[in-house]
Amino acid sequence: MPRCPNSKLLLARTLPTAKPRLGDPSRAPLAAKRHRWTDSKVAFISSGSGSASAFSTLHRHRTTSSHRHHQQAVAPLIPTTRLRLFSTMSSATSFFDFKVPDGKPLPLLSSRIAEACDRLATPRAVCAKYPADNEVPLSNYKGKVVLVVNTASKCGFTYQYKNLESVYQAIKKEYPDDFVVLGFPCNQFGSQEPGSNEEIQNFCTLDQKVTFPVLGKINVNGDDAHPLYKWLKKEKPGLLGLERVKWNFEKFLIGRDGKVIGRWASTTEPEKIQDKIIEAIKQPAP
Repeated sequence: MPRCPNSKLLLARTLPTAKPRLGDPSRAPLAAKRHRWTDSKVAFISSGSGSASAFSTLHRHRTTSSHRHHQQAVAPLIPTTRLRLFSTMSSATSFFDFKVPDGKPLPLLSSRIAEACDRLATPRAVCAKYPADNEVPLSNYKGKVVLVVNTASKCGFTYQYKNLESVYQAIKKEYPDDFVVLGFPCNQFGSQEPGSNEEIQNFCTLDQKVTFPVLGKINVNGDDAHPLYKWLKKEKPGLLGLERVKWNFEKFLIGRDGKVIGRWASTTEPEKIQDKIIEAIKQPAP
């Protein structure tokens, strides 16, 4: 029997075509899936700088119906970022009016967010150091004398961590509830504090044996300086009336009433201001 040269073509034309069921995206041909480009702004906190500054990045990605379903499944793992405003200089009248970023990470929450971001192919930077609300109100130290120091882990003055700890322990023996040192890591001077908040905490506790609070990384100079430091510098300018912090380990002493008592340069050893601290402690509480 002569064979038709176009038998395969005829066979293909006569075979019934399987039609996908409606509502079943897995059975739909690839061309039928609706690929679309979506733009979504992802607001997040940059922990790398240690500050609570917020910014947005444009994340452009291709989604399918199944991808969108997956996003909905893991979305509850990522908390909505709420950016809380710090006290501003105009509203603050005391050191204790401010809130500052906490240096201690939340590892369980962060790991869940990182896992969700990995599953969605979202940049890891978006996941870093949630939540934005992780703040410490300085009112926790109200009524105490406070020594504020901007710190760094790779500076020629880093040895002062141990000096500060020594002064802290010596004063605590006589005045256990009246004095605290607060460290504020800053990377603005020679990039000498490049680590994350978690790395800084490990360095301070394990290497330097520090027991006083070391808070989150902040900026102390410039337009994006933390409001606390803007206020400190205005209240107590340096030599020749210059407000700018010149280097790591500058020191501000705060009285029981929340007012700035004194300011010292990096070169001033903590032991040299111990008498000033005790003098402030002996002042009556407001």
